[in-house]
Amino acid sequence: MDSGDTAWMLMSTALVLFMTPGLALFYGGMVRSKHVLGMLMQNFAAMGLIAVLWALVGFSLAFGDLGNAGILGNLDFLGLSGVGTDPGSLIEGLTIPLVLFAAYQMTFAVITPALITGATADRLKFSAYLVFIGAWLVLVYAPVAHWVFAGGWLADLGALDFAGGAVVHINAGAAALGVILVLGPRRGWRSEAMPPHSLPLTMLGTGILWFGWFGFNAGSALAANGVAAQAVMNTFLAASAAMLSWMLVERLKDGHATTLGAASGAVAGLVAITPCAGFVGGVSPILIGAAAGVFCLLAIGLKNRFGYDDSLDVVGIHLVGGLLGSIVLGLFADSAINELAVDGLFLGGGAGLLVDQIVASAAVLVYSLVVSAALAKVIDVTLGLRVSPDEELEGLDRSQHAETAYFLSDLGSSLGTPVTHQGERAPVS
Repeated sequence: MDSGDTAWMLMSTALVLFMTPGLALFYGGMVRSKHVLGMLMQNFAAMGLIAVLWALVGFSLAFGDLGNAGILGNLDFLGLSGVGTDPGSLIEGLTIPLVLFAAYQMTFAVITPALITGATADRLKFSAYLVFIGAWLVLVYAPVAHWVFAGGWLADLGALDFAGGAVVHINAGAAALGVILVLGPRRGWRSEAMPPHSLPLTMLGTGILWFGWFGFNAGSALAANGVAAQAVMNTFLAASAAMLSWMLVERLKDGHATTLGAASGAVAGLVAITPCAGFVGGVSPILIGAAAGVFCLLAIGLKNRFGYDDSLDVVGIHLVGGLLGSIVLGLFADSAINELAVDGLFLGGGAGLLVDQIVASAAVLVYSLVVSAALAKVIDVTLGLRVSPDEELEGLDRSQHAETAYFLSDLGSSLGTPVTHQGERAPVS
């Protein structure tokens, strides 16, 4: 066991956990004020429910029988049995306590279903949400984590995912799409303006996410080493490049570079670099981030074309950004950066890795989409998936939690004219 590696992973675990409150603020600022507590509560509730389920069964299903090229782990670590303070023999070369590795992975398991809340904002019943994410952890997240992170069939195929492009972002984005296809659109979608109620909260959440993402990506090296250092640089550059490219396209398209666009662009870059963070170097993260800013901005318009109400653009940013990052890793991977990688197409390694990345991305997308939609349908038929029209009109804060976020006088037009996510000017009600 190495004390430096352990210290770094203790810090990384805390950083990734901090991302979930950051996500709550990022999403919370974008919803209308009558739904903000509902959004915060869903994210914080994931920290409670998923952590307990992860310790009881999730970690074992994901990382039990490590290295077995199958579809699911076993129950060797049920209730964290055998997960102690020694590195153990689970992962070759592991220099941190096994229980710390389990805790670090737990923070990933927490934030992944929390990402889905952005797509279902304003209308998902709180009790249904808890049932969904609990079942989703077992039926979707744990199997996919085993496929990719624990030597399962996709890892055996040769696919790479440094920090969760497939396991976290494609997985959550596809699940979000599956759920909203069952859930249906918000009341008044397309006919009423639904501007963000507090963009300062969203910007604050973006900063916390960006800060925590260094633990997310660099921590995935599982050591305080050169790969972790490279991941820090790549993470920073990709987020910066994506923010700039998003603002540029937004300026050319709509005439303004918005704060919401800057925040969304930075997150898109962070998403896209996640699978690549410890496998690329040089200018690659700038190119990946710049591409993410453009493609994700364009992708959020798909909801209007195809008629699905992805409230806060989880599909456009996380699914599309995760797909982009996972696939272009087959172009930019550099074995000189990380000996665990093989060279991508642009570095003379041929198309083999690119094909593996496409297969892995498609497999995770289809599995998560289908199972998530089926799970949402079962919950909808049995418990009811969404709140009633009256409860939605009243707001999730009051109808689900009997609370109100703000006790302020109506400021009316002194707030100015809010901006929608698409950059359109929205009238103040």
